[in-house]
Amino acid sequence: MATVPSVPLGVRAGVDGTVQVVLHRFDGRVVVVARTASDRRRGALARRDGESLAQAARLAVQLRTPLVLELASSGADVSEGVDALHGWGGAAAAVAACSGVVPVVAAVTGPVISGPALLLGLADLVVMSASAVAFVSGPSMVAEFTGVRVGLETLGGVGVHAAASGLCTLQAEDPRAGVAELLGFLPSHTDEEGPFVPTVDPVDRAVPELRSVVPARGSASYDVRDVARTVVDDEVLCELWARWAPQMVTALGRVAGRSVGIVANQPRSLAGTLDIVASQKAARFVRFCDAFNLPIVTLVDTPGFLPGKDLEWRGMIRHGAELAFAYAEATVPRICFILRKAFGGAYIVMDSKGLGNDLCLAWPGAEVAVMGAPGAVQILHRRSAPEDRARLEDEYTDRYLTPWPASERGFVDGVIDPAATRTTLARALAALSSKRESLAGRKHDVGPL
Repeated sequence: MATVPSVPLGVRAGVDGTVQVVLHRFDGRVVVVARTASDRRRGALARRDGESLAQAARLAVQLRTPLVLELASSGADVSEGVDALHGWGGAAAAVAACSGVVPVVAAVTGPVISGPALLLGLADLVVMSASAVAFVSGPSMVAEFTGVRVGLETLGGVGVHAAASGLCTLQAEDPRAGVAELLGFLPSHTDEEGPFVPTVDPVDRAVPELRSVVPARGSASYDVRDVARTVVDDEVLCELWARWAPQMVTALGRVAGRSVGIVANQPRSLAGTLDIVASQKAARFVRFCDAFNLPIVTLVDTPGFLPGKDLEWRGMIRHGAELAFAYAEATVPRICFILRKAFGGAYIVMDSKGLGNDLCLAWPGAEVAVMGAPGAVQILHRRSAPEDRARLEDEYTDRYLTPWPASERGFVDGVIDPAATRTTLARALAALSSKRESLAGRKHDVGPL
């Protein structure tokens, strides 16, 4: 069988432009890399450059291998006019055709401006360096149309995209190293499983430290990443979008050598409540994991959706439904652990049994209910005397705020010792490794985007 040489193999090498396309070995795996030369016309994309990007995307699909975009561009080449616009438009269409077929990872090392910046939005994952800047409309246009003067970093620097826009998946000193880290968890295409990475970490390793990770006081916080790190191989966790919607943790890890995606409420931020950006972040990640055959492990500790007039006006219903929709249509193995609070609609959209998870397990201190005791007593006993409230709340807690009512109804498959979480997870993933689902024939879904 023919092999790709260890040195990069050029594609359209004779085309004079700012885009170079090569077949390159990335940690032993062949990937298609399309990079812009920012020292040539500041990386401006002419029609032929758009065609080169499109060819790279089509080649990645044909070879069933990841597409890596290394971008630094001042935008479409103004000297070419509308030809240049059609060039990057064709590139956008070709990159869109990669979606869900092969992973698309973008690395941003400098400014990416105007139309070409939209290519970043089409990528599955985006790695940005400290000097990266990306925006559609520049500072001069913003000032002209709004009267607000803003600098490059404030408008589209890596800090903005890491914390506010959600464009930046990972910030890295060396974007290529960041891309390699991400690809290490991913298959080459949608018909493969993630790569197997041998480990000496026993799958039956007990994790007794998890018995004390959740504070005894119900309102106290803890870092859910400590739970995630403890259960994955060698405690290696690659968190994605770490600064965007920090009340939701999305991360890649491995269990028994195989890649998994982890979705978790973060009690350290907004008590782990769900809002619009948290729902969007988790929904996108769930869809990504489902597209590339990564089992999804969900760690639940949420008191509900974050209330607020502004959130409702901005579409909390629609965006909260995004998360429910993403889980409901996911066909990969799905395992849910309820660590502490699982209240109301937020509990349901965090991959509950009602949405079709394969296994739902709870820790002994889990509280699975419509709401907490104070709210329930306020509704059920609104005419009770103030001096009776404490007793009624205690009675409600003892009766309802446990995992047992949900377990008796089949909504929780089992209540486990937290120390057995890693072992139970590994066994469940092994048992579900042959899971297959038949999807209804349709052109595509119409989700609440």
